[in-house]
Amino acid sequence: MKRFQDFGIEVIGTGPQAYTTCPQCQASRKKKNAKCLSVNLEKQIWHCHHCGWSGSLKFGGDKNSRPFAWKPKTYRKPEFIPSAPTSPLLAWFAARGITDLTVQVSQVRLQSVYFPQLEDSIDAVVFPYFDGAEVVNCKYRGLSQKVFRQEFDAKKILYGVNDIDLEQLVIVEGEIDKLSCLEVGIVSCVSVPDGAPPEHSKPSDQKFEYLTNCEAVLAPLKKIVLAVDNDGPGKTLEQELARRLGQERCWRVTWPDGCKDANDVLVKCGADALRLCIADAKPWPIDQVVYPGDLADDLLALREQREARGLPTGWASVDELYTVLPGELSIVTGIPGHGKSEFIDALALNLARSAGWSTAFCSPENLPVTRHLTKLLEKHTGAPFYDKGSRARMTQLEMVDALEFLHAHVSLIVPEESLTIQDLLAKAKALVFQKGIRGLVLDPWNEFDHRRAPGLSETEHVSASLGLLRRFARTHGVHVWVVAHPAKLQKNMEDKYPVPRPYDISGSAHWYNRADNCLSIWRDVGDEQRRHEVEVHIQKIRNKHVGTVGMTTLRWDALNGRLLEKGGST
Repeated sequence: MKRFQDFGIEVIGTGPQAYTTCPQCQASRKKKNAKCLSVNLEKQIWHCHHCGWSGSLKFGGDKNSRPFAWKPKTYRKPEFIPSAPTSPLLAWFAARGITDLTVQVSQVRLQSVYFPQLEDSIDAVVFPYFDGAEVVNCKYRGLSQKVFRQEFDAKKILYGVNDIDLEQLVIVEGEIDKLSCLEVGIVSCVSVPDGAPPEHSKPSDQKFEYLTNCEAVLAPLKKIVLAVDNDGPGKTLEQELARRLGQERCWRVTWPDGCKDANDVLVKCGADALRLCIADAKPWPIDQVVYPGDLADDLLALREQREARGLPTGWASVDELYTVLPGELSIVTGIPGHGKSEFIDALALNLARSAGWSTAFCSPENLPVTRHLTKLLEKHTGAPFYDKGSRARMTQLEMVDALEFLHAHVSLIVPEESLTIQDLLAKAKALVFQKGIRGLVLDPWNEFDHRRAPGLSETEHVSASLGLLRRFARTHGVHVWVVAHPAKLQKNMEDKYPVPRPYDISGSAHWYNRADNCLSIWRDVGDEQRRHEVEVHIQKIRNKHVGTVGMTTLRWDALNGRLLEKGGST
């Protein structure tokens, strides 16, 4: 078996845990003698807290190796040795209104910890993340400097998950806020592990991995009180937590003037004030019920800026007519084979690249799913999956890189036999929680199970189903696209099928009335010169700041399925 020296690791001492310099990143650091490499002599493994280099004597180490995103993740467990709190630690918490007993119960301790941002080890407060009796992660905060880090590749869970009571849960933004609530008798309280995302950012699924890891204890909760920081990032966190957890069971706290978070209230206003803030939490605004006073901040913000449009589609010519607004329902129609699915697939990938959107597809016509994936891979790489004439197929490395991108931004709902709209929305709601999806595609409408209750007409069924989709879109901030084929059309005098309209879809005028936006995709398939030109007809825009009625033309590349601006290059 190899020795640590074979990997350039110099270990001094005989204890179970040692710290030394990292041979991988030492030359590039300012502080070349910083002991950032943690070595476990018993398990014969190592990990660098600066560059992330890990390995073992049994399997070796490779700084540049990476696990594929879709492989089951394995977590590292931190070395946590319980110890009595020291006087400096107790004094540090006392200054924040937290007593010795709370510190002892939480098993918080003080130790020297390496921080990559400082390139040095300093005294730090250690917050152990217990999952049952096991410590699965540790969060470190500098005692004299406000710097943070967690264990590399440890499992992300909510801090205090063992304390969750099914009656009510309070979610705060930091471990000290959790201990502040515990201090005043609010036990069922947890903290997010990573703080809040940047203000107005598009939070990634990875940022909220802790929700999925704690799904079993979060799912039964009826009341969740969001008590995050009163600042821009805190508001962004609050909105995303409510969207993923379900607004119908969320309440939100308003902190007193001059107080940013739970610990601020405890220190400045006292224990009774903190308990009262949590008790006075207000329900998340009921969908479709608005109280004017609650919109004061929104109205003040609108006075300072123009009305915002939706997200760009990725095609400048389309953006002049149609943009994508979260919470809306778009109906996409067109003659079979004219490119409806190609357009939606390309649009979803554009939104993934530009805005980090995750989209769920339910496309029964694209089964097996490997067939759908090859189309998405082609659009993302710009190369065909198989050899196609003069265009070289995508390499295996290109395919793997593209597959990792799709794994992060695409979910495929595969119906076993038939799927109702209600069943689909139940799955989509779960994906909002687990993956944070922002887009949902039903392609096509006629492939779903549309069995109607006795006495319910097709018109009534269409209206009710589209109503369910609109409510889901608005409640969860998801843009829903429904692809629907038109009924049989008659050719015109030129022996061509006309551009379909929403009124041509079988079911009723509700296709037009219920939708926020209506699009029609049309190609002149009989004209060899124009068959690759794709006309995008915008036939309805409910909200004028989103777009306007009109038509533009894109060009379809048959070799990779991409849609390009007319005259643009691949």
